[in-house]
Amino acid sequence: MYLLEAHNVHVLGSGEEVIILAHGFGTDQSVWKHIIPHLVQNYRLIIFDNMGAGTTSPEYFDFDRYSTLNGYAYDILAILEELQVVSCIYVGHSVSGLIGCLVSIEKPHLFSKMIMISTSPRYLNDVDYFGGFEQEDLNQLFGAMQSNFKAWVSGFAPLAVGADMDSMAVQEFSRTLFNIRPDIALSVAKTIFQCDMRDVLPHVTVPCHILQSNKDLAVPVVVSEYIQENLGGRSIVEILPTEGHLPQLSSPDIVVPVLMRHIRGNI
Repeated sequence: MYLLEAHNVHVLGSGEEVIILAHGFGTDQSVWKHIIPHLVQNYRLIIFDNMGAGTTSPEYFDFDRYSTLNGYAYDILAILEELQVVSCIYVGHSVSGLIGCLVSIEKPHLFSKMIMISTSPRYLNDVDYFGGFEQEDLNQLFGAMQSNFKAWVSGFAPLAVGADMDSMAVQEFSRTLFNIRPDIALSVAKTIFQCDMRDVLPHVTVPCHILQSNKDLAVPVVVSEYIQENLGGRSIVEILPTEGHLPQLSSPDIVVPVLMRHIRGNI
C-alpha cells in the first residue's frame, strides 16, 4: 500500500483491458487530463506519478536509485505487481517511453503493446546520430536550472510546449515544473538528457507505436525514425501535425483520435 500511496496511484474505469499512462519529465499524471475521459468508459486505467514529480514527497526521492532510468522501471514493475496486472497496454510520454522499454525487456508478457509519445533514446548528437543537442547546449540548460530555477522554467516551458506564455498548456506545464524541488528537477534532467539508451532498442520485442510531433524542440522527427529502425520487434511511426513536446496537453483534439486508433489497432 505504501508503494501505491507514494506514487499517487489511481485506478479508474472498469473495462476488461488495462492501460497504464506514464508521464514524462516536468509533469505528473495531470498531463493526461484531456485523454482520460476518452478511455475511462471502455478501459481500466492506471495513472501514477514518477518519483520526483512535484506531487510526490521529496523524502522518497533516492538520488542514487534515480540516477539511471532503471529505478523508474523497477517502480512500474512493482506497481503492476501490486495491482496484480498480468497484461496491459503501456502509453509512455517522453522519457517514460524508454522506461517502458526497460520494463518490457524485463517482462515482455506484461505489455500487449507500447505506445511512445515524444520519446528519444539519446538527446545528444553523436557520429551518424542527430539527437538535437550538443553538450554545450545541455551544460547551459543545467546551469540555468541551477542558477535561477524560476527563470529557467519561464523560458523553458514555452519552448518545450511550442506556444507562448498565455497558452493554457504552457501555464499547465509551468505549474507542474514549478512544483518540483529544484535540486530534484536538476538531477532528473541530467539523468534524462545525458542518457544513451540506443543499445536497449534491439532488445524490445513488444509491438511499438511511435507518435511524434512534426516539430519538437527536444525530439527531432528523425529520432522517431531511428527508434523504428532499431527496435527488435514490430513498430509503426505516425508524425502528428502538432508542435511541441507535450501534444497530449497542447493539441488534445489532434492527439485523442490518433491515440485511440493506435490503442485499438494492431501493427
